[in-house]
Amino acid sequence: MKDQPNRIGVDRPHQFHGSAIDRGRPLKFRLDGRLISGLAGDTVLSAVLASGLDTIGEHNGTALALSQRHAPTISFAALAADHQRTLPMERTPATDGADYISTARKLQRNPLLRLMRRGRSLNIDLDRGDALARPWIGSPAEAGPAADLVVVGGGVAGLSSALAAAKRGLRVVLIEATPMLGGNSRLFGTLEGEQTPDEQIDRLATAVTNAEAITVLTNAEAFALRPGVVRLHQVEMIDDTPTGRVVEIKAPHIVLATGSFERLPIFPGNRLPGTIGALEAFELAHRYGVWAGSSALVATSSSPAYRLAMLANDAGITVPRIIDSRPNPQSRFIEFSKAYGITLAAGTLVASAASASKGRGLVATPLVALGAFQRSEPAISVDRLVLCGGWQPDLTLWHMAGGQSAWNAARARLEPRSGPAGIALAGSAAGWFSRGACVESGGDAVDALLGRQRRVVEERLIDPIYETPDAPAPIGEVPDEVAPPSYLDGGWRHIERPRLKASRWPSWLPFAPALPGWSLADTPQPLDIADIAAGVQLGAIPAASAGIVAQERVAMVVIEAGGNDPQPSQALAMPPPYLEGRYDGASLWLVAPKEARALDVGALIYRDADETDPLKAIGVVVRIVDGKAVALVAGQHGQSASVREPGRAVGITLAAPYREGGSANA
Repeated sequence: MKDQPNRIGVDRPHQFHGSAIDRGRPLKFRLDGRLISGLAGDTVLSAVLASGLDTIGEHNGTALALSQRHAPTISFAALAADHQRTLPMERTPATDGADYISTARKLQRNPLLRLMRRGRSLNIDLDRGDALARPWIGSPAEAGPAADLVVVGGGVAGLSSALAAAKRGLRVVLIEATPMLGGNSRLFGTLEGEQTPDEQIDRLATAVTNAEAITVLTNAEAFALRPGVVRLHQVEMIDDTPTGRVVEIKAPHIVLATGSFERLPIFPGNRLPGTIGALEAFELAHRYGVWAGSSALVATSSSPAYRLAMLANDAGITVPRIIDSRPNPQSRFIEFSKAYGITLAAGTLVASAASASKGRGLVATPLVALGAFQRSEPAISVDRLVLCGGWQPDLTLWHMAGGQSAWNAARARLEPRSGPAGIALAGSAAGWFSRGACVESGGDAVDALLGRQRRVVEERLIDPIYETPDAPAPIGEVPDEVAPPSYLDGGWRHIERPRLKASRWPSWLPFAPALPGWSLADTPQPLDIADIAAGVQLGAIPAASAGIVAQERVAMVVIEAGGNDPQPSQALAMPPPYLEGRYDGASLWLVAPKEARALDVGALIYRDADETDPLKAIGVVVRIVDGKAVALVAGQHGQSASVREPGRAVGITLAAPYREGGSANA
């Protein structure tokens, strides 16, 4: 398929044929004037990736990969002026004949040069802090279906929760961000005596679909939550046209089955075009038959990546080597990989990566790292670098609702602790590992919310002698002044590990300046959970403070309390307790940006646009109410100030005092 160079062929039997697509129904649409070929069942993003575009744009002069967590919003060309009608590429079904434009600002280049470089990139200017903003976050919400319980996440834990609640006589709304139910458990294989993932998912999904008490919303991403209320953005097909809407669902009980996301190994070049996470690589291949290139190096600290390598091999992808940061890993997947003839390298990680000098592809430099012993290995050139740094429970909505977390040093991740009444966690978001435990935990979460006798959840794991636990996310070289950036996560925050800057003084001199310290907790922009996990590993956040930092700095949209809420007394306290006494003389203000844009919760506020020292901040954005920012800040009416975002300052004005329960539009 010449117009879809990254679509896997079906000339041999394999599991990457694309379960969601119909290869007999081709389609075409335009994106920024470029003709994109796809298949029925594709999303806009999967069709774009299949067509050979793998670069979103540039950040500080470095090209970055286009991915499910790092994609711009789009709009129909005819509706380009209406920013509230934008759509997410990764959740918008591809439709024949559509004409889209990406809504983020493009890189400013000479038109002829831009045409020459257009090939594989969307040319988004990522240096703007709002380049990947989601405009619908500030849109008014319509009332959703009536519910006694809302389940966020349609994996096996969420499906189990929905069925358990329906059996208890509750009206259930199940929210799933992707186009289909089932979650990500297919990558992790099957234990002896279990149903296969496909069999179990099909059984649970069929039961959910046939249950009259359960309403299923797919392509629906929950982006705000507090006890009693969930707000989501859904892409639905109306008259064969993708249409977005913001929905608010009120229910006294909420189950968060949001799963886990994949950590990104930290090394220079870890987000160059051609890099991809193991889970995303699997989902794109399994659902849409998309895989870039014909060779791939797999770098992991977790065993399921070996299964991906075997499935890729079956599909005709050459896997020259799997490198594993664990010194002596054991797994059934590893034994199977050996039988495939794949070369394995234990105690090895990626020190750095760079784009190939000609054409596509990457050059990765492995590093043997066994305790204090380190040795660089010869560089490996491949089309694709598949990365897996282990798994972090997705606690974004949990923190947003007031839930607490703490750092688990043994597992190198944030794990949930106590939370607000009316909300329970299930599945891997709650810390469970095996598929069986995730399924059982769904029903247990419902019993906990209803005050019923809790069921025993059995975590059936293989003995560590035979299945080595995940290691912390691998950490490679510190980038120097000329190396590609080393990012902490694969999302859209673009937070980098500081570069190693050469000093003109030898380090052994007594007066040589010490390297400056780095406190990720004091960076001006908001943080994602994976940024915080990476910060703990790098020593930029004290492990004991990780949970507090997550509550304070993970960007969120907090829903205002209302008179008809199922649990109005559960509204979050303002200001949040962890900010009490943080800024001398501070109070709550509605703040208005001096340019048309949205502000992020967690962004620090300064008196002067030139100030960047976090210790001199006078406040922080703490809420988004009715699309407007509420800040805890020391100042007076009409005062000008500045909000820091990556690479720039945004002017703001203290517009009016804010009082809890009031309207931001008053």
